[in-house]
Amino acid sequence: MKYLLETDRLRLRELTLDDTAFVIELLNSPGWLEFIGDRNVRTEAQARVYLEDGPLKSYREFGYGLCVIERKEDDREIGLCGLLQRSNLDHPDLGYALLPDFAGAGYAFEIAAATRTYAAEKLSVTQLYGIVNPENARSIRLLEKLGFAYLRIHCLPGVERELALYGLHLA
Repeated sequence: MKYLLETDRLRLRELTLDDTAFVIELLNSPGWLEFIGDRNVRTEAQARVYLEDGPLKSYREFGYGLCVIERKEDDREIGLCGLLQRSNLDHPDLGYALLPDFAGAGYAFEIAAATRTYAAEKLSVTQLYGIVNPENARSIRLLEKLGFAYLRIHCLPGVERELALYGLHLA
């Protein structure tokens, strides 16, 4: 298996079509549904479409996308982290989400910080955005701990609610 990066406790790898069960579990977890939104991914067929039209397409088009976070100690998939290229933003958006059982252990900061470094050093990204539901205090604290600063309210195409846009200069 090819890993994009490793930290003390975690590894990050690209998603494959073999990850459908994990995608269904994560996309239907309470935190994902509350703060990111329902993607209507309930079956393996729907998960394959999500993967093909989302992360796998992003890898081909931009050279990056959301990736699986694996815990080294047991190879358990615990979440997603990576860069997303939004149609209405000039720079990539750092995205992350964990399964509920793994929240609060420092995993999100650990992998997001490593992804921030990877973006700057390996992908030559000069600026990152972070898009967050304004009610998601945990995610806002994480972005701020990573050095992101609030920029403005932002709307994504096809998303009804307003989101908070954060930014970070890497170079």
